[in-house]
Amino acid sequence: MKRRIIVVIPARYASTRLPGKPLLEIAGKPMIQHVYERAAQAQVAEVLVATDDQRIFTAVEGFGGRVVMTSEACRSGTDRVAEAVTGMEADVVVNVQGDEPMLHHAMIDQAATPFREESDCVMSTLSHALTSMEELVNSDVVKVACRLNGDALTFSRAPIPFIRDRFGGALPTAETPFDAADPLFKSLKRHIGLYAYRSDFLQRFAAWEPTPLEQLERLEQLRVLEHGFPIRVVETAHAIIGVDTPADLERVRALLQ
Repeated sequence: MKRRIIVVIPARYASTRLPGKPLLEIAGKPMIQHVYERAAQAQVAEVLVATDDQRIFTAVEGFGGRVVMTSEACRSGTDRVAEAVTGMEADVVVNVQGDEPMLHHAMIDQAATPFREESDCVMSTLSHALTSMEELVNSDVVKVACRLNGDALTFSRAPIPFIRDRFGGALPTAETPFDAADPLFKSLKRHIGLYAYRSDFLQRFAAWEPTPLEQLERLEQLRVLEHGFPIRVVETAHAIIGVDTPADLERVRALLQ
């Protein structure tokens, strides 16, 4: 089914650990330009940046990208994306984080696939197989458990699911043996924070108040599940490196030089 798909990259200047993060230079370009150019390679109708900062607005215009100014009152990137596309012609909106300069464009196409194949899909996201126990126990790495049909059952910062036959009665630690070949370990999935929404559902989602589990885990996607709506999870082979710390920035700079 033919859908008009738009990618929106929300970008804020403020960042506790990396102020001005979208404009930090990587291989001769601001970070936001790397994300924009990679997203533009996907099979989508349009890519735009949504920001509340004039410096980012000017930088995106400077490299020929499309950018819209949004309110400083937006509570989250989702709210910023929803505001940016209000009144625009779009069937599906893909939310791509502005701090992922090593994004692979195929990830956008993969997230959009359920909307091309299914008429009732309202939201999708991506997952990637966990590769180490360090990832499983790291609260900054979000995990996802899925239903048999591929929809999300839950998301958590905790190490889920708990593999009783391998972990015994103790919670796993970074030192717990990890065996990627073990069939039981194949259920361990890392969530990748790239989202696609049916356009009208995005507006509904953004209008809801934060929900109890969402606030406990600090995971916005739980709001959708708490309201009883499905999130289709598409597994991708592409890994992603977000830039949240100075160490992340130097790692990505080295990889993209």
